[in-house]
Formats: sequence, structure tokens, C-alpha cells
Amino acid sequence: MGESRIARAKDNVTEEYPWGHLDWFVSGALGNSETLTVGRCTIEPGQANHAHYHPNCDEVLHVLRGTIRHRLDDEYFEMSEGDTISIPSGRIHNATNVGTEQALLLITFSTPERQVVSADAGTTAE
Repeated sequence: MGESRIARAKDNVTEEYPWGHLDWFVSGALGNSETLTVGRCTIEPGQANHAHYHPNCDEVLHVLRGTIRHRLDDEYFEMSEGDTISIPSGRIHNATNVGTEQALLLITFSTPERQVVSADAGTTAE
């Protein structure tokens, strides 16, 4: 069984994007998990992350704050605080903040090394 590790805030990694940012707490790259990735996604009001998919893992997205419209392939779901969606591997998805405050999302992936592919160009994207 793996060793238990505390993920300290000072060790988190932040990735900035025009629409918001991703904060990573647990992953293979951080060296604190051999089985999953955990992070937080912040989307600014009126903004959306790019449509993408993960060819090597499932994702679970949980809304901590705000209101989003979540695309899953050709379906759209309005989600607010406390709502959760399970996104199977290979399914195109993205989130649009349709509220007036920052949307804060807890995101978890079923691998320590998640892959991200843009739905538009077939390249790496967020």
C-alpha cells in the first residue's frame, strides 16, 4: 500500500489561462500520487475553458462555488454548488461560467498523469 502524504499549499502548482486557472494538489508530476490527480479549476465570469477530452482517464468534476453550463459531447447541463458530474474517458467536455462570480470546481482524474487533447485541433489543451 502507498505511503500517505500531506499536500501542502506551498507545493501546489498553478497554471494560468485567459479564462482562469488550474491549481494542482495531487499528481504523479507532483510526486504525491501513483493513482490519481486532484486539483481545483477557477473560471472567471463569462469565460469557458477549451473543449477537450482525456484519452487516458475519467474525470469527476464537483462545483464548489458558482454556476456553470457543462458540455458533455452534444449535451449541456447547468450545474451549481454541490453538483457533480462523472466524465468518462474520451468524452468531449468543457465548462462555461454563466454566473456573476468566479466558478470554483474540484476536479479529480483516475490517473496520476492525465492527458488532455483539444477537441478542436487534436492538440494538448486545457
